Amino acid sequence: MQVRLDKRARLLAEGRAPYPVGVPRTHGLGEVRSGWGHLTAGEETADVVSVAGRVIFQRNTGKLCFATLLDQFTADGNGERLQVMLSLAEVGAESLERWKADIDLGDFVSVTGRVIASKRGELSVLATDWTLAAKALRPLPTLHNELSEETRVRQRYADMIVRPEARQLVRTRAAITRSIRETLHREGYLEVETPTLQLIHGGATARPFRTHINAFGIEMTLRIALELALKRCMVGGTERVYEMGRIFRNEGIDSTHSAEFTMLEFYEAWADQTVVAERLRRIILDAADAVGSRQIETDRGVIDLDGEWRWLPLYTGLSERLGQEIDLDTPVEVLQAAADAHGVEYDPAWGADKMAVDLFGELVEPELLQPTFVCDYPAIAQPLARPHRDTPGLIEAWDLIIGGLERGTGFSELIDPVVQRERLTAQSLMAANGDHEAMQLDEDFLNALELGAPPMGGVGLGIDRLIMLFTGVGIRETILFPLLKPQG
Repeated sequence: MQVRLDKRARLLAEGRAPYPVGVPRTHGLGEVRSGWGHLTAGEETADVVSVAGRVIFQRNTGKLCFATLLDQFTADGNGERLQVMLSLAEVGAESLERWKADIDLGDFVSVTGRVIASKRGELSVLATDWTLAAKALRPLPTLHNELSEETRVRQRYADMIVRPEARQLVRTRAAITRSIRETLHREGYLEVETPTLQLIHGGATARPFRTHINAFGIEMTLRIALELALKRCMVGGTERVYEMGRIFRNEGIDSTHSAEFTMLEFYEAWADQTVVAERLRRIILDAADAVGSRQIETDRGVIDLDGEWRWLPLYTGLSERLGQEIDLDTPVEVLQAAADAHGVEYDPAWGADKMAVDLFGELVEPELLQPTFVCDYPAIAQPLARPHRDTPGLIEAWDLIIGGLERGTGFSELIDPVVQRERLTAQSLMAANGDHEAMQLDEDFLNALELGAPPMGGVGLGIDRLIMLFTGVGIRETILFPLLKPQG
């Protein structure tokens, strides 16, 4: 780095800019390849182009210098490379010596010259002039030595320079989010933006991040869900609405959880849990088409998105797994005995409904490889869902499990303001008693419901977990710049 800093200082002293405002560039590297790729070994043209890119290889041999330029963000994510050649006869002695003295691996340069094929058949630009576009002060990672996972996520910029897969992941994420928006727009949904800073956290059971707003002199939280604001929109008359935004939860961080992540939530009037489940299925299939295939290879087998998307009641799945009949009336002692037998930890204060949900999550959910809507949860699982139309004690809610991991959740929305107040009051009492994840009572949300809301269904989809499904990487790699514990 000191050598490079010295070069920068020398360039400035000589009146030459190490970071000029602009440099000549008439063609991308890929455009040169597509336009002149037919040239045979030793063939030359009179066609003059100006190309630019990062120097990732160079060989300075007397009167002839070679360098390879990289244009990183090509359509396929692999990057385009092109050779440039600087000869004494074409650029002159002074220019050639400046190249040797000034240019290091990682620098951005612009090269102007004729398009030729070298004697070995390598498509090249034979320089007549060149310009330093940006001096790299830090050496590039070695291209043939793979970065550690920790370095990849901490220095994503370096990872993207040297690894095509990292650049492709950025494009895959963009293709998926674009596909989701296109699907929802086609179905008549309206995209909105709702506040990130909130007076009261709600819409999910999660511990929030807390902050202070100096202008008001009050405590606020970062949102843990999009739900309550979007339901206010539904009350106001936007009958199909969605938002794709950042969510913040002050909880554990591991291979499937991040403190900040991207969530899609959408709500549809005159719909129930089955209607919005089909909407989500369509969204995921369209996303699969946008990035490749509906058959996903995993180390446990092939996930077939074109196959059946099963509906599995929670108590049915738990009964099958435990080999005994489990339902809403099963005593908590029976469930505790099952947990003990299978090594599942639990809090002795949990009721039977909480025990059943936890047992299912530990014993059944990881085994669900193919798309499965796990449904018919006990009421404790989701305070914002409508009571089941047929079975007292259950709610109309589901979790979509694919590859043994929850990807999204949906339900027939609770729109009765009296019942909603009762449930949020119960949640607020839990919060007052020390439950950091319990919701708080949101009077403004209840005021909105009291104006009247149409019957509706809603869905929450974790965008990062959807990208994990299609790419097979952990959540830290799906997020471009994940939140990490500082080093040192």
